[in-house]
Amino acid sequence: MVWSLLTTGILFIGMQFLDTFESICIGIFLVMLVADMFRPAMFVALSIYSKPENKTRSVTLIRLAINLGFSAGPAVGGIIITTMSYGGLFWVDGITCILATLLLIKVLNPKSTTALDSVINENPKSAYKDKAFWIFLASMTLFGIIFLQYFSTMPIYYKERHALSELEIGLLLGLNGLFIFLLEMPLIKWLEDGKYTKSGLMLFGAILTAASFLVLNTTGWVGILIVGMFLMTIGEMIAFPFSNAFAMQRAKRGNQGEYMALYTISFSIAHIFGHNAGLQMVDRLGFDITWYIMTGLGLVCMSLLYYLKVYMKSQNQKQ
Repeated sequence: MVWSLLTTGILFIGMQFLDTFESICIGIFLVMLVADMFRPAMFVALSIYSKPENKTRSVTLIRLAINLGFSAGPAVGGIIITTMSYGGLFWVDGITCILATLLLIKVLNPKSTTALDSVINENPKSAYKDKAFWIFLASMTLFGIIFLQYFSTMPIYYKERHALSELEIGLLLGLNGLFIFLLEMPLIKWLEDGKYTKSGLMLFGAILTAASFLVLNTTGWVGILIVGMFLMTIGEMIAFPFSNAFAMQRAKRGNQGEYMALYTISFSIAHIFGHNAGLQMVDRLGFDITWYIMTGLGLVCMSLLYYLKVYMKSQNQKQ
């Protein structure tokens, strides 16, 4: 985690000096390669330094921090660009990564921090041989493809089909962050106190997310956009924290970094195919058919999660 943050900071500063298309492509690839080393290690650290009963809420708290960053980042970036130029943006990005490195060394130093849930597995199981985990990864890849449409094809739908302005689109997308900020922590606490399984909750989250696309084809009323956004956000708030918790729980069977790396890779695959596929479908098939296809992918995702639930029950494994 330390080396990822520190090297990312240095690479960010260096990015401003690249001036050809090829060098920029290589620079972005290197930055993301090093920056994404942080995530699997961060999940393992969360698993170790968080109490067992707090893991899902710990993931939720990290998601809250990420959403706050996503909300404030564009505004802060705009201010930096207008006051300091684009070069200033790279300097600030790099320096904040380096400062985050120093903070991490201070607060999470193994010499001064007590592990609360350290697991030593003498006979670790390879994630590549874990059938249940592969079913889970396939379902999360599909869920990621569906979810990402809200940040690529959906804004185009708002503009072209419902003639919303950029301000109105921004406010509608901002509802996602607002709902998460206000509701996610108490919602996760309430669900954790229930008798629900993680696989069952992920299934429910997938149902809500798929339904958010289906309802858009039921009426031309502009208010349905808010209904769809609300369904997607609730689905996201349930599916992501409990999928994170499921992956961390499963990772105790083997090499935790390997498990968590595969989990993050599933969403990287969704990014590679989700945006492009959605935009291609909208261009060739139109919005209505695209939403039906996304609903269909949601049904496949639900089927996989249901199969996961049944399979783990048959194997007497914790769900």
